[in-house]
Amino acid sequence: MPFAYVNLDLLDANIRAIVSAAGDKKVRVASKSIRSIAVLRRIINSDEVFQGVMCYTAREADFLIQNGFDDLLLGYPMWDKSEITNLLRAADRGHMIVFMVDSIQHVEHIEKLAATLGIQAAVCLDIDMSTNYPGLHFGIWRSPVTCWSQARLIVERMMQSKWVRLEGVMGYEAQIAGVADHVAGQWLKNRLIHQLKRRSIREVMKRREEILQGIQALGVELRFVNAGGTGSMDSSRLERGVTEITVGSGFYSPTLFDHYTGFQYLPAAGYAVEIVRKPRVDMVTCLGGGYTASGGAGIDKVPQPYLPEGLKLISLEGAGEVQTPLRCPSGLQLALGDPIFFRHAKAGELCERFAKLYAISGEVIVDEYLTYRGEGECFL
Repeated sequence: MPFAYVNLDLLDANIRAIVSAAGDKKVRVASKSIRSIAVLRRIINSDEVFQGVMCYTAREADFLIQNGFDDLLLGYPMWDKSEITNLLRAADRGHMIVFMVDSIQHVEHIEKLAATLGIQAAVCLDIDMSTNYPGLHFGIWRSPVTCWSQARLIVERMMQSKWVRLEGVMGYEAQIAGVADHVAGQWLKNRLIHQLKRRSIREVMKRREEILQGIQALGVELRFVNAGGTGSMDSSRLERGVTEITVGSGFYSPTLFDHYTGFQYLPAAGYAVEIVRKPRVDMVTCLGGGYTASGGAGIDKVPQPYLPEGLKLISLEGAGEVQTPLRCPSGLQLALGDPIFFRHAKAGELCERFAKLYAISGEVIVDEYLTYRGEGECFL
């Protein structure tokens, strides 16, 4: 200890549930939420509904190509000339790689590099899917493209170029996919978020349909239309124009996904740390454990004790870099050296702290899966 693990039985159950939830849409796997080649392969090879990977950096895309993956969509714009050039050369060798853009500046940057090589670049246009209410930006700050009039300028610029080809459109409705609406003790807030989500779903559908109709009217044929995330599959799958849904966190199902009304996946991944102190009869202290998740700082980003049940973090210390004290429920007998199992707040970030995942089936360790870190890679 410490060690991280993936429960293959629960992972496979989550895979089956996601396949069912996708309806007639394809599913693109978000590598950011997996960060293990072995787990990515297990997911993608499990069912034909899985189609391609959404990766998060150019260097990661190159790493995935080296490991036999194809149909790669970069989920974020890239700017480094050498990294873009490297992927353009990979595309010229026959790999399916799509760059993300949300501005004419992005398009012209890629166009210049592609023209130098004499290679046509495939790109995807990222559309903002947040909703604005008076005094509230409901969503995340992502693409500046919020309507067809803005998108049209970029699409028409691509149509003028022989070196850039519009391959797809993406819109990530983070305010639907990534915001919990069933948190214990927050009835009023849950109700408000649920209402905001319902209104936002209608606006998202309308905005995406308007943009797709505009692109079609210009005579451009798209290979794919990407939408959603784990938390918005039930609405994304209803949109006629959507061809694929990106899913990542649902496979491991971290604590941030415990509080949704529309679905409940199984906790398939976590980590264990060792008890090294007993400062009081009703407390134990573990070595390490403070693997806090990214995003806005808050209690929801802190890892939570999972097994044995009933353990509680100490509010003034939380999960610490070198020690994590826990309050024990009455009757629970724990000894020095015993493991305490935790769940991370987010999915793939767990793999940044461990070189491997113990793959468990039943009560047996059946394999060891290297993480990106275990492969010697660190992309962000």
